Amino acid sequence: MQPAGGLNCPFNAHLNATILRTPKSQGLRVTTRRTIPVFDIGNVLIRWDPHCLYRKLIPDEAERHDFLTRICPGDWNLEMDRGKPFAQGVAERAALFPDKAELIRAYHERWVETLDGAIDGTVAILEELRLLRVPCYAITNFNHETFDIAAGHFPFLKSFEGIVVSGREGVLKPDLAIYELLCRRHGLEAADCLFIDDSAANVAAARAAGMRAHHFSRPEGLRADLRAAGLALK
Repeated sequence: MQPAGGLNCPFNAHLNATILRTPKSQGLRVTTRRTIPVFDIGNVLIRWDPHCLYRKLIPDEAERHDFLTRICPGDWNLEMDRGKPFAQGVAERAALFPDKAELIRAYHERWVETLDGAIDGTVAILEELRLLRVPCYAITNFNHETFDIAAGHFPFLKSFEGIVVSGREGVLKPDLAIYELLCRRHGLEAADCLFIDDSAANVAAARAAGMRAHHFSRPEGLRADLRAAGLALK
């Protein structure tokens, strides 16, 4: 980025230039602020949707919708994302709905089938950032057991400078504590972080924690925002 007034100031790829006006005797002072991308995982880097599995098991759309909203709803899945062992969560739910026990067990036993591949455009951005030597971090609502499974299928999940997995910490987005934990653990300034998530609530919480944020919908929009933040992406 070229600062106002034609001042030539080369910066590292992950630094932004900020012009500060000082008294006339001092003129203009240029300071730098880092841009550190902080990624969500699910539906930003990899596609996750329990319908991918249950379309195979429950062909009827209305019945499948009932199962995934009443028997194995999102709030129940969040219990595992908060750290409850999957086996415990499944056993508790099967006890409530014994006639659906086999389908409930599939949520755990066939969990990998809820994944629908990498979001290639975002993965390409992540790889490009690494080649630019831009440190990248992640905060994800993810059960610790299934995160390890996902990382086995998608090796790029193992290469962040640091990652906060909710199931390991017992705290979920959008709780401000999870954003503060990342910064505290890795010595980051919240204002330097640009948080990327597909959830509007999680994006709002990141901003409340002092981070910049991008509400993810498409890799092209993310690339544009990262470039606007001063990162030298193509």
